[in-house]
Amino acid sequence: QSELFPDKLHGGRIFYNEAIMSAMRIPQVAVVCGSCVAGGAYVPTMAEEAVIVDRIGTLFLAGPPLVRAATGEHVSPEELGGAKLHSKVSGCTDHFAPSEQEAYECIRNVVSTLNYDPVPEEDTEHDNPLYSPEELLGLAPLNYRCTLPVKLILSRLLDGSRFQEFKADYGTTLVTGFGHVEGHLVGIVANNGELAQDAALKGSHFVQLCGQRVIPILFFQNTAPQPEEPTSISQSNRLKAQASMMAAVACAAVPKITIIIGGCYGSESYAMCGRSFSPNFLFLWPNARVALVDPRHFPRVAQAGDSDTTDESELNQLKANFYCAVQCPVLSRMQEESSAFYSSARLWDDGIILPQHTRKV
Repeated sequence: QSELFPDKLHGGRIFYNEAIMSAMRIPQVAVVCGSCVAGGAYVPTMAEEAVIVDRIGTLFLAGPPLVRAATGEHVSPEELGGAKLHSKVSGCTDHFAPSEQEAYECIRNVVSTLNYDPVPEEDTEHDNPLYSPEELLGLAPLNYRCTLPVKLILSRLLDGSRFQEFKADYGTTLVTGFGHVEGHLVGIVANNGELAQDAALKGSHFVQLCGQRVIPILFFQNTAPQPEEPTSISQSNRLKAQASMMAAVACAAVPKITIIIGGCYGSESYAMCGRSFSPNFLFLWPNARVALVDPRHFPRVAQAGDSDTTDESELNQLKANFYCAVQCPVLSRMQEESSAFYSSARLWDDGIILPQHTRKV
């Protein structure tokens, strides 16, 4: 170890240099097309973006022989640190490639988004989306429950409908990636469901990449209200991950444009660059709703008495009477005040736009 580990110019200096080069805006990308063990596993994970090749690329601190020697457990390299594990579960790598050839094609696409040599400002021809933006009028979600994949919307906004996704298999309830709008390179952060812990971590990583590469960010909000669940470790982890994403969004010194395409509810709207996070522009589709909570998920009255001794139909009738007498006025007001038109009338945003005009705006 005296010749490899402890001194300032020994092995650990590689990782220090990676961090310093990143701070100097020297981009670094990696292809994992073999076994990266121990310190070698940090090289691709500290790069800005990493691609891993299926069945031959592996990342782990201690390989199967050492695991077997230490614990007696027999585990395959794929199970311990293969491409599928790191692309879908751990998030250590950003792109999954079925073959080496596809890995190098992916790296070429990554390099094209480094924004290292900005494109000249003169007018250039750009491709129209493969699908008509007019179809967005029929794709506008009525509420966050809509299971419509957000990529259907992106395919009607981006040049040539080309979208280079970042961490496609990890944190799939948030879609992140790069594309062009009217010839301009932009980063996309779009809700595709609940902003879970892994999705928020992905969002934080991607927003930092955009800040590093000086690439403007488009946020597409269709957030979900926080589900009712008891305090738990998983909920705390999600809270911490969302806080990290909020910090990344607040500190990203690039232009940010937010478009609310569905529901905008609760704390998730902060991480998605809501008004309080000062986007350069904030637009809403006419169907958008802006509220702290979704009126349809207004807290339900607790069951009174012992459920074992209370007739179910009687209890349901009691609940119905309670909602009609007490909650309906509250729900009605919440419904009115969450309207996109109520929001715009009070200058909480920069206006309502028609879905089919989103690309032009």
